[in-house]
Amino acid sequence: MDAMIECEGLTKRFGTFTAVDHVSFSVGKGSIFGFLGPNGSGKTTVIRMLCGILEPTEGTARIGGYDIVREMEPIKEMIGYMSQQFSLYDELTVNENLIFSGKLYGLRDKELKQRRDEMLATTHLKPFINRRASQLSGGMRQRLAMACSLMHKPTVLFLDEPTAGIDPVARRELWDLLFEFAGQGMTLFVTTHYMDEAERCDHVGYIYMSKLIVCGEPDQLKQMPEVNPPGTRRLDVTCDHVTTALQAVHQLRGVRSATVFGQSMHLLVDESVKRAHIDEKLHSAGISHAEIHEIGPSLEDVFVELSAKHAGEQQKAA
Repeated sequence: MDAMIECEGLTKRFGTFTAVDHVSFSVGKGSIFGFLGPNGSGKTTVIRMLCGILEPTEGTARIGGYDIVREMEPIKEMIGYMSQQFSLYDELTVNENLIFSGKLYGLRDKELKQRRDEMLATTHLKPFINRRASQLSGGMRQRLAMACSLMHKPTVLFLDEPTAGIDPVARRELWDLLFEFAGQGMTLFVTTHYMDEAERCDHVGYIYMSKLIVCGEPDQLKQMPEVNPPGTRRLDVTCDHVTTALQAVHQLRGVRSATVFGQSMHLLVDESVKRAHIDEKLHSAGISHAEIHEIGPSLEDVFVELSAKHAGEQQKAA
């Protein structure tokens, strides 16, 4: 697949603080790239460099073959940016925000109105055309922000945590739109905290403390040896009183990690830990029945394991 976004050693320092440290990756044309990491890890700084808002301290990046420092003018025509904060005008209506955004990109008259109508239809905002942005729900506001970022027909769309703070239905509707755009050939670069959203991406990158520590297809990352230590297996344990069960299994020798997932626990255990051992421990805690089966690692497991490894390596280096 042809690369639409290419980064090589991308670095940004603010004084003595390194916000992004020699980050390298590529994003294929028409793909959905998920960019994950804790708050303050450098996600937004990477996007701002790629969009020409910040200049890199070191390294290079290209979008559509154009250099982000020397050739930003053609890049501006190619990209849309939906920022983390709602960046539109609350006192303006849906219609006025769309018209204003279109004019910023040089759209006029018939072309401007046609594109506005297309965006209203795509984002299902037509019934709210005369409503002020301040009076829209969180999900509708995000749709409006997306519509404004798409008025000039970009081929690359950057979305910085687009579903933060909106309800599950609005999240799903927004992702349905993203799939539709990717199907039309648009390249999407999405930052998110949600693991279920990361699973929907073609490729994901995980940035931790300014460094990109892994990048690849979700299924490939789950096969990494760091995530599947030799001599271990992962188990799903479903039972009543899961928080009580969690305390009990933590006391069991050979349990390396245990995390609650709804009414289940996900365990990473040594192969020496048998199901009978877990049942016996749960019985002693007053839990009479549990369903236990083997599972593969999740993307959350990938990022938790790699974060711990990276933090440990940094402590040793210090």
